[in-house]
Amino acid sequence: MALIPEIEASNDEIKALRRAIHAFPELRYEENRTSQLVADNLDRWGLEVHRGMGKTGVVGILRRGAGSASLALRADMDALPIDELNTFEHRSKNPGRMHACGHDGHTAMLLGAAKYLAKHGEFDGTIVFIFQPAEEGGAGAKAMIDDGLFQKFPVQAVFGIHNWPGMPAGHFGVTDGPIMASSNDFRITVKGIGSHAALPHSGRDPIFAAVQIANGLQGIITRNKKPIDTAVLSITQVHAGDTLNVIPDEAWIGGTVRTFSVETLDLVESRMKHIVEMTAAAFECTVELIFNRRYPPTINDPKQARFAASVMEEVVGKSNVRYPVEPAMTGEDFSFMLLEKPGCYSFLGNGDGAHREHGHGEGPCMLHNTSYDFNDELLSVGSTYWVTLAQRFLQASS
Repeated sequence: MALIPEIEASNDEIKALRRAIHAFPELRYEENRTSQLVADNLDRWGLEVHRGMGKTGVVGILRRGAGSASLALRADMDALPIDELNTFEHRSKNPGRMHACGHDGHTAMLLGAAKYLAKHGEFDGTIVFIFQPAEEGGAGAKAMIDDGLFQKFPVQAVFGIHNWPGMPAGHFGVTDGPIMASSNDFRITVKGIGSHAALPHSGRDPIFAAVQIANGLQGIITRNKKPIDTAVLSITQVHAGDTLNVIPDEAWIGGTVRTFSVETLDLVESRMKHIVEMTAAAFECTVELIFNRRYPPTINDPKQARFAASVMEEVVGKSNVRYPVEPAMTGEDFSFMLLEKPGCYSFLGNGDGAHREHGHGEGPCMLHNTSYDFNDELLSVGSTYWVTLAQRFLQASS
């Protein structure tokens, strides 16, 4: 690996920042302590600091020379509503809150890059450091954009990264086009007429109708969309009744839909509406479908993905870069930024969990798991990647 020696030398400081963030996790739009820590350090290192964008977001600006080239680097800051099972020293001190997705590490890596670039300034142009709130279901990226992020701080491209458990530590993964799916949820409420369970003919059974709807929805995936167009429709909740000998008046099912394109999502939602309404009517029930489009698919600009891959190869070697990497069906609100600017989202391998200190939980070191912990060995890797990417981008654009 071609890590920057000074970044490696400051690893203990960045590690301490990461663990301080981990110990006091904050949920979406509540990242006050984290935002303060970020802003204070950026200010200490001499960056121009802007607070309160997207409620609790922070933006740091570095300008050098007379060049007009510019790019943005983004890290997310929020935690999850999870009780941490780990018992090591830097475990969560906030009950019911945990950095179970590695946003503490993302923030620390970007802070490490900001510190180095503030001191050395070997570039001509502007670097915008985005520390974003509320990635976990709060669309913090969109909130910052709606607050004028790219109007106040115009950039030519934007880049983001996420740690990836299961991929060897320090390896990178990136691809052209879709790298993460759209994230959407639905709730289907079926209303019938309740009756005694021994006299089903005297009512209109919403449970039976809901079951037929659930079965019918899978036909969208297997019979309506093209086989090469990826989509997932998962029913994750079924709720009805509270008495064994009573058919209730109402039942509802809920779940999620994931796609790599808006066109496929349009098809799925349209077919869902038709199947839901026609199936309910066939059993003389009424129905309501609520379909929420949360995050669009995360689609990398091919040019910027190729550029990012070249930087990764420079930092960790070509054999440690998966290009193209297999896309994931999970969602990411960095997608909103890629709707505004060309850019690239990438994965950084977090390993298999062997890095965790004594006192970690017995569960796997996977995202959104109560036994997860970010791999501190990645801090220098991630910071070096950000520095190298920024310098190469501005050199190529000047």
